[in-house]
Amino acid sequence: MTPRQQEARERLAAAGLRVTAPRLVVLDTLAAKPRHLTVDEVRSAALGQLESVSVQAVYDVLGALTDAGLARRIETPGHPARFEARVGDNHHHLVCRGCGLTVDIDCATGAAPCLTPSDLPTGFVVDEAEVTYWGMCPDCTSARS
Repeated sequence: MTPRQQEARERLAAAGLRVTAPRLVVLDTLAAKPRHLTVDEVRSAALGQLESVSVQAVYDVLGALTDAGLARRIETPGHPARFEARVGDNHHHLVCRGCGLTVDIDCATGAAPCLTPSDLPTGFVVDEAEVTYWGMCPDCTSARS
């Protein structure tokens, strides 16, 4: 077992989740990939380590990991949901309008929520702000030229 796989096992147990092969593989896949992965990309990577895993099983695992705070789901209009293992910090995303490439952007203004609406309804407390920057990646910009 690699150190990253051992860390995945420990994170699952600490979150109160049963340690199963699909959960270990999916969490390890998210940690190993420097990108934001779609369900299909996660499944393809998992099939390299598991005999079989259905798309529904990957959805279920990603849902459990997200609910437990071990993964983050990024949903941008016009693109499939993507998942990442970078959680618990205050970062945002840059999304290419062409191909959907999603890149982490550290918050420029400090600690969460980093942005607070000027006119909050009574009783609301803001604990997080999600900022999405939109643009074109170098590959899509070149393709348009």
